[in-house]
Amino acid sequence: MLTTELIKLNNLQIAGKLVSEELMLGIHGSKRSGIGIEFEQYRHYEPGDDPKRIDWKLYARTQKHLVRESATESNFHIRFVLDLSGSMNYTEKEISRLNYCKILLASLAYLGYRQSDQMSLYGLQNGGLETLVPAGKQAFQRILYELEKAEAVGVWQNENPKFPEFQQKQKELLVLASDFLQVGDEWLKLIQSIANPRREVLIFQVLGAEELSFNLNGFYRFKDLETGHELELEASTIKEEVQKKSQAYLTGLEEALRIPHVHLIRTTFHEPIAQVISEALRKRNS
Repeated sequence: MLTTELIKLNNLQIAGKLVSEELMLGIHGSKRSGIGIEFEQYRHYEPGDDPKRIDWKLYARTQKHLVRESATESNFHIRFVLDLSGSMNYTEKEISRLNYCKILLASLAYLGYRQSDQMSLYGLQNGGLETLVPAGKQAFQRILYELEKAEAVGVWQNENPKFPEFQQKQKELLVLASDFLQVGDEWLKLIQSIANPRREVLIFQVLGAEELSFNLNGFYRFKDLETGHELELEASTIKEEVQKKSQAYLTGLEEALRIPHVHLIRTTFHEPIAQVISEALRKRNS
């Protein structure tokens, strides 16, 4: 489903459900396709199967008797982390980075909910980490509620981003949605401080196509969405330098994040969210 159509729904629960169901129907060959407990596939009901294993909601839509196969439930914990600095308000063609990331995390949360994973939600803003939803009962609904009302403002700059919330040693997956653009090395330091053999880190770097290409001509007033600072420039005079520095940064970031248990997925606003998540799960399970 197109991102613009999901945003027009103006309902994270419906959008997340639509994306997650698209993913579930498209998953057939992977041993570990889910984000938490192992989800293998849907298969056709066969004589001898317990009728209770039929997904009746799926039957109502497809008129097919499909049995959902999955591994045993675990105490797997998924921590969702959303960048709430001002640059997340960047918008292209009526799609903001923030809204894209909200639907992305809501879709992953819906997958986690269907798999009975423990989940929690955090926001990064003004140099700090805020626990928006702790793990516990009804965490899924609370995550959707907090995502709906989350606003991006201010900066996220922290020279020593180490947070006690991420020092636990339980087996878990940390999912971060951000533009991953940094002034210094604050993002890299954060990832380096939290990655370990018991914690996988899945990073969704969401950028605009125009941000990546900077294919602009004429005078523009450029505004720093975090500090509010504005600067008027003729775009063509800085195009080559901006493109060169941007490519160098992105290439360097990929190299720096070649860390065990860390996976970087770079996408633009207009990539179908189900496709982006599917790619992320393949990368994680490869």
